[in-house]
Amino acid sequence: MGRVPRIGVLGLQGDFACHRASLEALGVEAIRVVLPEDLADCDALVMPGGESTTMTRLMERNGLRPALERFVREKPVLGTCAGVILLSKRADHLPSPPLGVLDVTTERNAYGRQIDSFSAEVMVPPLGGPFHGVFIRAPRLREVGAGVEVIAWRGEEPVGVRQGRCVGICFHPELTSDLRLHRWVLTEVAGLSLAAATAGANVGGA
Repeated sequence: MGRVPRIGVLGLQGDFACHRASLEALGVEAIRVVLPEDLADCDALVMPGGESTTMTRLMERNGLRPALERFVREKPVLGTCAGVILLSKRADHLPSPPLGVLDVTTERNAYGRQIDSFSAEVMVPPLGGPFHGVFIRAPRLREVGAGVEVIAWRGEEPVGVRQGRCVGICFHPELTSDLRLHRWVLTEVAGLSLAAATAGANVGGA
């Protein structure tokens, strides 16, 4: 029997607990990452939603930035909401530059404030159809580089992208009971094997 995949979830601030629950429902080991040594032996990383300015400052304060820069260039990573901002090459009004691994330009809070949060159907071709998108102070992808694949659309607007083993999306799959997107990242993007007993797990729907 192979080793259970070990997935880090950046836990400096924001919505890391729901990502951890989604990952554990798929049978992988999910650990909270707050210090550089927490990334050791992780097969992939999830960077959750939250407040991107605060997360950037805490990355610097915890001495985590150099290790994160190496990790996201070498191993699979999923960034959601603030996570895609931190992974992008260009973002507005951050206290220090984003990690720059996704060739996109993100505009923070582009859909409005917390009170403007909404849910909408998004089309995710790699999943074969629609997905319930939860948008909370979500960023917009203003520019998408030529080498970047759009993997999720809201109407004609890109809301999810993939560049190699790096995936960034503007919405929150961890706030639904639908595990398809997490499973796709783990199996198709990261190339990890999930336990047979859990590989079919999909509670489905929000």
